[in-house]
Amino acid sequence: MTKKASVLFVCVHNAGRSQMAAGFLQALAGDRVEVRSAGTAPKDSVNPVAVEAMAEEGIDVSAQTPKVLTDQAVIDSDYVITMGCGDACPFFAGKTYLDWQLDDPAGQGIEPVRVIRDEIRSRVEALIAEIDAKA
Repeated sequence: MTKKASVLFVCVHNAGRSQMAAGFLQALAGDRVEVRSAGTAPKDSVNPVAVEAMAEEGIDVSAQTPKVLTDQAVIDSDYVITMGCGDACPFFAGKTYLDWQLDDPAGQGIEPVRVIRDEIRSRVEALIAEIDAKA
């Protein structure tokens, strides 16, 4: 049995982009991948517009809680996907780092958040294909 891949999604507030990405990865890859998300300056709750946009896809992220990024979360992950956290993300050798340039859904209405959500889904699907190819 091979070790399953682990992915950490990081954005500033862990309330929008990283939560949507984690929701998609969990829904699309199931238990084949260990999923984490965190933020460098987490909010108190997940962005309600992100929750609404994900609910339209049949994915419920409403029970998620933003978490602070720790060195241990990075150490425990094979892939670290950053989404606008800048230089605040720790770097450890041997990890696959990807920086996804995505608009921040904070303060935006449902229409622009749907565009961000759909871009995240596309990137998550490509990530799953990459992980599966390496397995």
